[in-house]
Amino acid sequence: MELLTIGAFAHAARLTPKALRLYDGLGLLPPAAVDPHSGYRYYEPAQLDRARLIAALRRTGMPLADIRAVCALPSGAAAEAVGAWWRGVSADTAARGRAVALLVDQLAERGSIMSETTFRYAVRCETGAVRDSNEDTAYASANLLAVADGMRGPGGAAASTAAVDALRPLELADAPAAELLAALADAVTSADRTVRAAVTEGHQPVTTLTAILRRGSQLALVHVGDTRAYLLRGGELFRLTQDHTYVQSLVDQGRLGPAEVAGHPQRALLVRALGAGAPVEADLALRTALAGDRYLLCSDGLSAVLGPEVLNDALAGADDPESAVGRLVDLAYAEGAPDNVACVVADVVSA
Repeated sequence: MELLTIGAFAHAARLTPKALRLYDGLGLLPPAAVDPHSGYRYYEPAQLDRARLIAALRRTGMPLADIRAVCALPSGAAAEAVGAWWRGVSADTAARGRAVALLVDQLAERGSIMSETTFRYAVRCETGAVRDSNEDTAYASANLLAVADGMRGPGGAAASTAAVDALRPLELADAPAAELLAALADAVTSADRTVRAAVTEGHQPVTTLTAILRRGSQLALVHVGDTRAYLLRGGELFRLTQDHTYVQSLVDQGRLGPAEVAGHPQRALLVRALGAGAPVEADLALRTALAGDRYLLCSDGLSAVLGPEVLNDALAGADDPESAVGRLVDLAYAEGAPDNVACVVADVVSA
């Protein structure tokens, strides 16, 4: 069999001789023969398939250690390994993207001149086109925005109402901004106990809760479940919360692609909620209120049927919160509104 020189093999494989020498040193692609006098490497034409696979995997950014493992597998197993690696990369990239967006947001806030602000808001809470009852609760005031989604069944509506009611005493509480997160955590713990105690017809009610409490120029965000909070700033929409659902945990582990979430049969299965499982652990975050920002809090009856691009366009195209919630609810009904629809839209304005 005629052997190819390292130069000819590199050209055919679209690699460089330097890369081939590296792969030889790592045991990834050793040459078929080495001249004992000159040390010149020669390759068999049959090695081209492996070389091209290595080159393709390197273009994806796969580490050499992972490439070595893939190359040792049969074709079917190799395909599965590459897919699993890419799902992990996608999940990591998404997580980094959220971290970068938050960092950019925080840096922008630090460089802004703080002024006293308040909310201008609008609220809608609809049964939807399919359900015969409404377990959602939505609430807004100059100091508090909140949405809760009770699980369908006995006590669901009462649970979502109790969750929001637990926060309402904080609207007028005379506590410094630094104590907002602790106060919210205590209120959610109290709400969790209330919901757990409200067993109805042998059924344990469960509810989600997402809320923003304002104190001066500070906003405290609390979140449990799959209700969501979004921020529209400078025409761009940012999602501020992470769903506490089974399918989101699969995405975080790289076992499910983000595009597969909407069609997953267990999309609505919660792993964290008030009244369910272990004592609730809420996500808490402190933000700075900037005039011109627009916030959306909603139940999954809205976010499950309207994608982020649609939400962005509806929020950015509305002149005021009332127009925004009207447009969002209309769009949800246009998509069939299979679930209850709760939404709060609030603009941050100078007081």
